[in-house]
Amino acid sequence: MLFPVLLIVATVAAFELSDRLLNYVREEFGQEAHARLENWQNLNRMAANAPRERQLALVNSFFNRARFISDMEHWGEEDYWATPVELLTTNGGDCEDFSIAKYLTLKSMGVPDEELRIVYVKALDLNQAHMVLAWYPTPDADPLILDNLINQIKPASQRNDLEPVYSFNGEGLWLNQSGGRQQRVGEAGKLDHWQDMNKRLTEALR
Repeated sequence: MLFPVLLIVATVAAFELSDRLLNYVREEFGQEAHARLENWQNLNRMAANAPRERQLALVNSFFNRARFISDMEHWGEEDYWATPVELLTTNGGDCEDFSIAKYLTLKSMGVPDEELRIVYVKALDLNQAHMVLAWYPTPDADPLILDNLINQIKPASQRNDLEPVYSFNGEGLWLNQSGGRQQRVGEAGKLDHWQDMNKRLTEALR
């Protein structure tokens, strides 16, 4: 890994970056990396009380500024789910990292977990696996999709280029079935990469 545990910090219930972390990032990774973390912290403060769709737009555009880079090139691993601090410090990540960062940031702004799902999809135009974040204003609503492939947030019904496979959040794991139906199949802890990422977050916050 590129980072000691000190660097891997984020919180899903409240948002705070320690001076120790910020100073470490400045010393080890430079002023631009430090500024990205400060901008993230300022975004949380500024948008915490904004209307929900404004929060979605701000968070989506903020993280979509980072460069896309494959896990193998970036981390030397086939599939590594980074924390938001890792994404921002290195100014790069892949679709999982973008989706996780948006999910955790919106949760820190007070968006309820039940309104958010990280969705594993097949990107049909690219013919490859992909990940996005979905926001459900109500449980049965057509969700809005936050995606690093495009900056515009669209309803899922307008994203015919995406075929959902499964989705998850901090409360559960769902499989998509024909006709748009979803079946809960357990806890998100079944996903090893999700469990590992949350373990790093927990250890960093002790």
